[in-house]
Amino acid sequence: MAESQCQAECAIMSSRVQPILVILGATGTGKSKLGIELARRFRGEIISADSMQIDRLVKSAKMPIIVGGTNYYIESLIWKVLVDNPNQGDFDSDEESPLKIRRIDGTSNEELHKKLMEVDPEMASRLHPNNRRKVIRSLEIFEQHGTTHSEILRQQRLAGGSALGGPLRHENSIILWLTCNRDVLDRRLDARVDSMLKADLVQELLDFHERYNKDRIQKNESADYSKGIFQSIGFKEFHNYLILPKQERDSETQGQKLLKEAIENLKIATRRYARRQHKWVRNRLIRRVDRQVPPVYSLDCTDLEQWESEVYGKAVEIVAAVMSGETPRVKATNSSVDDTDAKVTDPSIETNHFCEVCQRVFIGEFQWTEHMTGAKHKRVLEKKRRLEKEQYLKELEKKSEAEAEIKKDAENGSETESEAKKDAEEVLQTKSEEKKDVQKVLEAESLTT
Repeated sequence: MAESQCQAECAIMSSRVQPILVILGATGTGKSKLGIELARRFRGEIISADSMQIDRLVKSAKMPIIVGGTNYYIESLIWKVLVDNPNQGDFDSDEESPLKIRRIDGTSNEELHKKLMEVDPEMASRLHPNNRRKVIRSLEIFEQHGTTHSEILRQQRLAGGSALGGPLRHENSIILWLTCNRDVLDRRLDARVDSMLKADLVQELLDFHERYNKDRIQKNESADYSKGIFQSIGFKEFHNYLILPKQERDSETQGQKLLKEAIENLKIATRRYARRQHKWVRNRLIRRVDRQVPPVYSLDCTDLEQWESEVYGKAVEIVAAVMSGETPRVKATNSSVDDTDAKVTDPSIETNHFCEVCQRVFIGEFQWTEHMTGAKHKRVLEKKRRLEKEQYLKELEKKSEAEAEIKKDAENGSETESEAKKDAEEVLQTKSEEKKDVQKVLEAESLTT
């Protein structure tokens, strides 16, 4: 029965244009496992995200299955991206442009932003002067294409795309998104790191460090974790341990302490990376209505005992329905998103915002909303309110003290006036008595004479 069903599905495949299947999900969710299972079931072929390879497979009636790769790389395969948006990641090029050289030479952020304002004022008005990487990217685009970054993005939108990219490359693309409960995924990722450690991850890092960093260490140059392979998770986290002399690395005090810290930092970095992957899918695919987006089907892989029914079974049902020209019974996650639910940021309408509380500039509604609802802004606001309250209470206390002093002075003034009057009366009385005494003396003298 299963064999005849598979033959029927294969017959359907040979008679239809194959869908482009993309499997997304955070690291540790089982993307590769699902990709292999679906490739076996539907005569598909797993590829490493290459647009020419996709076209070849489609023409040969094989279903391309894209598994893994960076999110931005996968995005460039789904959409006809004329040039990456300034909100995307770094631009990779084998050739060093003059701007990249100037970046090394230490051109200031203000100078770079001023240059961008001269050639592309529209893009410059959207980018913060301190956003060095994005400012440089826009200048590089102007150098490479002979037109401004803002104009290229405008053409991209006119071509049926959006601020993030052009129209879909293949209308029959579908996306399977593996999701997992955060706590469960965290435990899986920690276990994966432990498995990597058992497979001599630390020794691999030490070997690499010895081969590629020896010259840098001799020149006393600091490690740059913002370029090339050094951006990978692991190098930065183990840096303090790797630079220790061998005898100190083996010590039970300093060496083992740094090793434990490195392992914990690696686990934290891996978990953060998984969260960024999840957030990327939600922001780029689920919550956007200003671009063409393939249907995204969410498959919950939290309970591995339910993998066959909740992940593999539903994936087979979805793919088979699409291949048959039918609507899958499983509802697409992004099918219910509308204009009121989506958070869409169109760079053409981005404006500057200044936070009086934090004294910072923000470009665009997205950054502004993220900041105003963020924990950092709330902490600064709470601190400012607390200081204002303390200042207000101090001023009230000073005012009360001043009023009390005035009242005291007034009371003291009244007492002084009363005492002065009494003293004056006593003086008058004394003078009166002295006068009487003088009169008595005079009367006595007159009687004597």
